[in-house]
Amino acid sequence: MIKAIVTDIEGTTTSISFVADVLFPYARARMADFIIEHQGEPEVARQIEAVRSEINNADASVQEVIDTLIGWIDQDQKITPLKSLQGMIWQSGYESGELTGHLYPEVAACLAHWKNQGIHLSVYSSGSEAAQKLLFGNSVAGDLTPLFEHFFDTRIGGKREPESYRHIQQQLKYAADEILFLSDIVEELDAAAAAGINTLALNRDHKSLDLGEHTQISGFDEITL
Repeated sequence: MIKAIVTDIEGTTTSISFVADVLFPYARARMADFIIEHQGEPEVARQIEAVRSEINNADASVQEVIDTLIGWIDQDQKITPLKSLQGMIWQSGYESGELTGHLYPEVAACLAHWKNQGIHLSVYSSGSEAAQKLLFGNSVAGDLTPLFEHFFDTRIGGKREPESYRHIQQQLKYAADEILFLSDIVEELDAAAAAGINTLALNRDHKSLDLGEHTQISGFDEITL
């Protein structure tokens, strides 16, 4: 019996185009000015140092840090300090009303229904915890953050590593076979399955995707628990 659902975001609750064509360009266009303006603030300074650590150059200039971050965005790298800084930039966008978190039409109602059934809901995304909360907290359906118990990000491990899902299972305190993971990426689904967790593959557009042997669905409204 499923007692907990862990969901990915991009391509699962939220369109890939919103992330790729709205959020990423928004942060890229503002990254340099944001770093220069806020570099003296403790949290931004900490992330700058984290970038220097990632590139093994403790003496990297602020411009070198900025260039590294822009390069990571262009390469779609899932690196924690980048995700943290993107989240800070997106926060200002959500607060100003320039950004509103996209959701597929049935997502909010299905999440609320599962919550009412007593299902434990969590998010697992390569985006930072802060970015996850911003998207769901400022979504087209309003603030959905109260529906979720956990927001897991890359601090718990890479999404294509079985050990990450074992860590999640331990934190959720449910047996692996009581947990369902939702994603549109076969490597993530394979990793979850290797940890003994149930999986469903989201194929939103009925494309010819390689989703392995995972059961495919096109929306949350096809899920029966």
